Formats: sequence, C-alpha cells, structure tokens
Amino acid sequence: MPDKLSEFPLHLGLGATAVKQPAMEGGLEWYSGYTQRHGDDGAEGRLVTMYTFTESWDVWEMHPKGHEVVLCTKGEITLVQEMGGEEKRVKLTAGEYAINEPGVWHTADVDGEVTAVFITAGEGTEHRER
Repeated sequence: MPDKLSEFPLHLGLGATAVKQPAMEGGLEWYSGYTQRHGDDGAEGRLVTMYTFTESWDVWEMHPKGHEVVLCTKGEITLVQEMGGEEKRVKLTAGEYAINEPGVWHTADVDGEVTAVFITAGEGTEHRER
C-alpha cells in the first residue's frame, strides 16, 4: 500500500536504506524522536519530507553538516539564502530545485499555495527568528 510523503516522511540512511517514518505529528517532539531513531547515521542520514505552505516562513534555518535539496512540486516558492551578509533569492516553480549549501541560513517566501519536497541533512540544524 502506498504512503503519502506529506504524512509519513522517509529516512535515507547508511547502507542505502530507506525507512518509513511515523506520522509527522507533535511538532518539535517528532523531530526529537527522529533524531533518536536515526542519530547513529550522523551527517550521512537524510530526512525526506513534503510540505504545503500558504504563508512565508517566520524563521530562518541552517543545516551545518550537509546540503539540503528543495524541490518545488506545485506553485512557486522563493528561497532566500543568506551568504556573506547578503541575501540571494532563488525562485522555484513546479519541477525546479535548488540546493542550500551547508551552513547557509535560509528561509522561504510564498505567494499562494506551494508544495515542496525537502531532502535534508538535518544533524545540528539551527533556527532563528526572521
């Protein structure tokens, strides 16, 4: 039976494994559980999620130990990446992707509904207010 990525994320781990995750419920508690389940994979583990947004993000985030791929599947999303004190804006439409480099602070702006897939090296992820 197929699963919806928006409800049940995937962990891509060591040994080329793909592990279905529990339903994404509980906010930060879910992420804490994810870290407990797969922390041994370290920086090589990847979390694959899909989100639908109707509003711009109210936080910045940064992944210090690996790249993050952002793939727009519906609508239009503008990634805002902070590099060397300057902001770079990358507009994506359905089928287009961008890469957030390790250590680059990023956020997103949307105008309308957008859906995107995120493939994230999440170990050590940090957040700050926008």
